[in-house]
Amino acid sequence: MEIFKIALDLVNSLSLMFVITFLLSKTNSFKNLVLNKQNTFYNKIFLTIIFGLFGIFGTYYGFPIDGAIANSRAIGVVVAGLLGGPVVGIGSGLIAGIHRWAIDIGGFTAFACMLSTICEGIIGSIAYKYKNKVKRKWLLGFYITVVAEILQMSIVAIVVKPYASAIKLVGKIAIPMTLVNSVGVALFIILLESIYKEQQREAAAQSELALKIADKTLPILRNGINRETALATCNIIYSIAKVDAVAITEGSEILAHVGIGSDHHLPGEMIKTSATKTVLETEKSIIVENHNKIGCQNKSCKLKSAIIVPLAKKDRVIGVLKIYKTKENGISDVDVQLAEGLAKLFSTQIELAEIDYNAKLLSKAELKALQAQINPHFLFNALNTIVSMCRINPEIARKLLINLGNFLREGFKENNDIVDIDNEIKHVEAYLEIEQARFGDKLKVVYDINTDNFQIPHLILQPLVENAVKHGIYPKKEGGTIAIAVKDGGDCYNIKIEDNGVGFDRPFEKPTNHGIGINNIDKRLKSIYGSDYGLKIESKKSLGTKVLVNIPKRSA
Repeated sequence: MEIFKIALDLVNSLSLMFVITFLLSKTNSFKNLVLNKQNTFYNKIFLTIIFGLFGIFGTYYGFPIDGAIANSRAIGVVVAGLLGGPVVGIGSGLIAGIHRWAIDIGGFTAFACMLSTICEGIIGSIAYKYKNKVKRKWLLGFYITVVAEILQMSIVAIVVKPYASAIKLVGKIAIPMTLVNSVGVALFIILLESIYKEQQREAAAQSELALKIADKTLPILRNGINRETALATCNIIYSIAKVDAVAITEGSEILAHVGIGSDHHLPGEMIKTSATKTVLETEKSIIVENHNKIGCQNKSCKLKSAIIVPLAKKDRVIGVLKIYKTKENGISDVDVQLAEGLAKLFSTQIELAEIDYNAKLLSKAELKALQAQINPHFLFNALNTIVSMCRINPEIARKLLINLGNFLREGFKENNDIVDIDNEIKHVEAYLEIEQARFGDKLKVVYDINTDNFQIPHLILQPLVENAVKHGIYPKKEGGTIAIAVKDGGDCYNIKIEDNGVGFDRPFEKPTNHGIGINNIDKRLKSIYGSDYGLKIESKKSLGTKVLVNIPKRSA
């Protein structure tokens, strides 16, 4: 019965220890121990002190037995070594052991208990390197605590005098202390593993939440950050994350604010919170715990806590993402991870949007470069031809003037980067009719247009045709023929511009600088449709040149 009573009293002392452990599980340092993260020297020192205090707690909540103290000191020390390694295990063993020996709390086993407590820390530290090799860490903890308690009882029996009193004491406390402390260590480890599993569940939930938000917001922010895209993004976060308010700023301007406070945090106005100004200045995230620290000048504002995260573009902070709660200290770890994760994703999308915008600008610049390459000599020659025709055949001269007007109108269009194939063909026809008027039978043209109307980039065909005329047909004494074919190729529309001019023998897959805007056209096609859709050129000296253009139907 006495053994049962000792065991019951030890269990009672364990209950309070587990309550304290649960409270400690809410601290980051304690979580980092369980999750094997940030195991820095300072973190080890902190944990050594914590587990040493656990050992001291086990001593104070023990109870006297025959001039000694039955206690649960071993639990904190063994767990320290098992989970924290030698520094934490031995350190906490020294703290708890020296305390037991140095403080006058009674008993003739003080020195022996000091030695045994330090040894228990060492035993836990030895087991540390095996903990990741076993599935049931709680079972490992149980067994090594049995070993540690047997060692403790052996030290008491050998060191303590008088010998008879020591043997009698060991006989009373050995079984209950070994059993209760071993079970206590096992339960302690189970509790810590439950913390780990809870962290995993929270991380999984946070990841799922972030993915849902990212899936809906990233296509929006790919268009850049402005009031419209910021409002759409805030609405999505607000509806999915179930927070009290969400806001996005660009610099010091509020782009959007959704939720509580939207009556006075208005888009287009300057930021009203000092906390946001701090983030913009320091370029670091901050967590705000109360209304005063948020710094909103509106006294009726119900927002009382927030996580404010900078949005960056090319290492430069351009604004912030803010998640608000109406409860003080309402920002959880999940809120922080969500805000920081979304801010990184949004920052990346904003950068990609700028890249897309620059690519469009480049495409327009290349189009203007093509427009600028309209040869002044062609215009002068065309006008001279028209002047000559005015005397010989005014009707043809009138038609040529119309063609020249159509040609120039198409060539200098400002806002049409993508046009109908019919427009491009008319542009080519206008150019070729002028050239045929100049050179007569020396230039023949054959059209084979056999598709429905579709869209292609502006100024793709005419420069290729002009290149064929200028560098293929004209150098050939007897002249030649330009054949233009447009066909439906299934997945693509196939455009072929072929001449039987002088050609060349240099085999090449990529266009060179030879001719009007060939490189330019190749780049534009690839930037719009992908690297597989550049120009394909085949040529042979004295036989002519063939240029192939494929326009995918998904983009046409």
